[in-house]
Amino acid sequence: MSSPIGVGFIGVGVISDTYLENLNSFPDVEVLILGDLDTERAASQAAKHDVPASGTAADVLAHPGVQVVVNLTIPAVHAEISSAAIAAGKHVWTEKPLGMDRTSTAALLQQADAAGLRVGCAPDTVLGPGFQTAKRAIQSGVIGTPLFAQTSMQYQGPEVFHPNPGFLFARGAGPLLDIGPYYFTALVSLFGTVDKVVALGQRAQLERAIRVGDRAGETFPVEVPSTISVLTAFEAGQQATSLVSFDSPLARQGVVEIHGSEGSLVVPDPNMFEGRVAFVRPFEEFGETPPEQEWIEIPQTGKVTGRGLGLLDMVRAIHEDRPHVASGELGYHVLDIMLSAEESAASGDFRTVESSVQPVPAVPAEFDPFEKTL
Repeated sequence: MSSPIGVGFIGVGVISDTYLENLNSFPDVEVLILGDLDTERAASQAAKHDVPASGTAADVLAHPGVQVVVNLTIPAVHAEISSAAIAAGKHVWTEKPLGMDRTSTAALLQQADAAGLRVGCAPDTVLGPGFQTAKRAIQSGVIGTPLFAQTSMQYQGPEVFHPNPGFLFARGAGPLLDIGPYYFTALVSLFGTVDKVVALGQRAQLERAIRVGDRAGETFPVEVPSTISVLTAFEAGQQATSLVSFDSPLARQGVVEIHGSEGSLVVPDPNMFEGRVAFVRPFEEFGETPPEQEWIEIPQTGKVTGRGLGLLDMVRAIHEDRPHVASGELGYHVLDIMLSAEESAASGDFRTVESSVQPVPAVPAEFDPFEKTL
């Protein structure tokens, strides 16, 4: 791969802004063209971010300089668009989830492998200096042997700010598939393959009302659990409990706690690229009332960027012939975990997660997105 690596976008919705801002700051990549069903919107984004060309998805796939396609389309067509990019000879970076079902998503990875092409999948927040600082601390043994984890994302739901929230309560969404990828990607990045899951879900309401915007007061159906609790068992022996909810009056987001034999560590919000990393030691002894525990802060190391970091790591990994962090394999395993949790919540049974993942590599502390390396 020559430098800089040519990149094209298919889909230029709201999230494309942060991708473009970051990718345009990385010297190892160059955004060449933006494509969208709405070609006027693609042209507007191209002008806004100084991208030299715009057009349709077909224009992106036909562009001779594009080596990597960024797939920012709606989740329902993620696998279809990614497959078309691979058929055109392009590597793919896709927003989460990798796909909507196991069959088409597994076929996508098989297609890429047969073509000798890479697939990367969001979230790439796990490459951020916040999460990586926490991962290196765990690997260095600051909390001893990791035993179990707790994660939580809960609030009253997106209808309080989103003018068209119905799709977030439809099949293929809900808090599990919308927000869950951040938390399960973080857990798998720390502990490895999940062996089995069991879950409980509920729909607090069968219909909900839009609260903001021109359609305020309109109702929409709730098709999936709006609250789901998932217990995961990892092949390496750890366990985790995870709550995702659109029903909680108490807002609590970004909770990731890892508890080990010699301490407990807080990990930054997995939806962010930076944040606090700190741990506590076990008490040696205490009387009737335990004393307040002392938090030991761990300084964050690494340069903070944002979305697009996973794509940068992928193109450097291709050049260096090494695995990339936010891989299609990881994205598929996380999808399999979440689908298994949905199936468990519906049946009440434990579900074996059939897929597996190789240990997720760490990002070196000296990784510099702003360095020209290719």
